[in-house]
Amino acid sequence: MKPSFFLFILFCVLKSSAQSKSETAIRNILQEQTAAWNRGDIDNFMNGYWENDSLMFIGKSGVTYGWSNTLNNYKKGYPDTAAMGKLIFTLIQVKKLSKQYYHITGNWFLKRSIGDVGGHYTLLFRKINGRWVIVSDHSS
Repeated sequence: MKPSFFLFILFCVLKSSAQSKSETAIRNILQEQTAAWNRGDIDNFMNGYWENDSLMFIGKSGVTYGWSNTLNNYKKGYPDTAAMGKLIFTLIQVKKLSKQYYHITGNWFLKRSIGDVGGHYTLLFRKINGRWVIVSDHSS
């Protein structure tokens, strides 16, 4: 099988597995975040998050509230592209909770020259002003 044909089949399978426009939009946000991260662009990675003081991020250091605080923590924890590495998100479950909420479960993996690292995450997406954003992120 030629690689281009395989990629076409994979694209069709992934596209057909999306159950709604909302789910497709959420999957696209995660793909855009991955691309931004892999470019070393934390600022654009943060576009997937709700830019609000009520954003909640739960990580190994506990709970952080606020978009700016979350951005600052990312920049402290990942000060350069060596620390950032290359991100791979693997979705385990995409579950619609209501017209306004989706719950996402997955794992993350960073391939890095300074040592690989990874874990799991749960995300709560909410549709606010017609746009899907992450309002809660629990990553471990």
